[in-house]
Amino acid sequence: MCGITGVMRFDGKPLRIPVLQRMTDMLMHRGPDDGGIWTNQMIGLGHRRLSIIDLSPAGHQPMLNDDGTLIIVYNGELYNYLQLKAELQAKGYQFHSGTDTEVVLKAYQEWGVEAIKRFNGMFAFAVWNILKQQLFLARDRYGIKPLYYYSVPGLFLFGSEIKAMAVHPDFNFGVSVPAMNEYFSFQNIFSDLTLFENIKILPAGYTMLINSDGGIYQEQYWDYNFTEGFNNTDEREILEELSRLFDQAVNRQLIGDVEIGSYLSGGMDSGAITSVAAQNFSDLRTFTCGFDLSNVTRAEFSFDERAKAEYISSLNRTLHYEVILKAGDMERVLNRMVWHQEDLRVGQSYPNYYVSDLAARFVKVILSGAGGDELFAGYPWRYYRAMVNHNFEDYADKYYRYWQRLIPDSIKSEFYQPSIYPEIWDYQTRDVFKNTLKKFSGDCSPED
Repeated sequence: MCGITGVMRFDGKPLRIPVLQRMTDMLMHRGPDDGGIWTNQMIGLGHRRLSIIDLSPAGHQPMLNDDGTLIIVYNGELYNYLQLKAELQAKGYQFHSGTDTEVVLKAYQEWGVEAIKRFNGMFAFAVWNILKQQLFLARDRYGIKPLYYYSVPGLFLFGSEIKAMAVHPDFNFGVSVPAMNEYFSFQNIFSDLTLFENIKILPAGYTMLINSDGGIYQEQYWDYNFTEGFNNTDEREILEELSRLFDQAVNRQLIGDVEIGSYLSGGMDSGAITSVAAQNFSDLRTFTCGFDLSNVTRAEFSFDERAKAEYISSLNRTLHYEVILKAGDMERVLNRMVWHQEDLRVGQSYPNYYVSDLAARFVKVILSGAGGDELFAGYPWRYYRAMVNHNFEDYADKYYRYWQRLIPDSIKSEFYQPSIYPEIWDYQTRDVFKNTLKKFSGDCSPED
């Protein structure tokens, strides 16, 4: 995990290096190994590095290309960077480091925006074109790496975290009322808004181009596609192909010049990942978060998965570590957790904070099973309310009613202050929710 940030001015005011340095320093926790800044008239770039691939000073960022026309700040990891590097070397490119950062930079130099379609990995990066005076931003297909931006007349800021932009003296703090409406509806924000006014998140699978005149152009380069046909009905072959793809996905992420560990709960997702990763390491370290069971009800016993995790660890002969949470631990860490999380979302942030703190004492890279339940349709109670529908509108309405977590539409006029409600009454969260399903093309009607 690294941290990137930057500032562009279109109002003629000078860039102040101490300000850019403060913005960069706010991300030191993301990249404690190295840091750097670069400025050129209207643009300033900052980077904090967590060294994973090529730990030498050759990986220092911001990084210039050979002819000095492009400079990059990059956060991420390309799993196919060695293949791309070989392809670029065949075209005559020379490399001065073993980093994937240099591969991203020279791939962009060779193929431009189309380079992103060749990347297999997680990333958020910015490239400044010195000749064209253009800033290019990109975020990976699934949005694994964050990238926020702040845009007001005369000023554009971006960063891996909001706090990097918030220290800029021209940053104006304010609450985004539409985003707050989303949060109180879903306990999440489904659009590109954040709880901070004028700060948005670049959506997953999107790029952005910012010109020297302040023009901003956003474009989607990838989206999910559920319409591809699948005709194989042989269960054995399907299972074999699934196993191959799963092994490939895990093994691709084991690259690096530092020690790699794995989260391990009692579930199938982290257990399967650990089992594949352990085949490559004789002493894989695994980490589990458990709960004190000295004063719990019968139903709460199932929340603690240490016994299952220990069993999986024994099968794979991992070096296993545990952290046990007790009453009061959530309150104790709440301020620090919110400081890191910034733009609040529902999820397992509280135990994740503690288990990641444990893992950071031993390894720099950690494998996680997050998203496995969604890919394999786990937790079926999430879906059954929308199984039988008359049409798409019926499906959207049922699902929307189910996903309203905190404040239902029927009482929003009473919940919000009279000065606030007029700002959200025409911002319909049902439309926001429906927009996430806009590319659905199936048949929702009941089966015969």
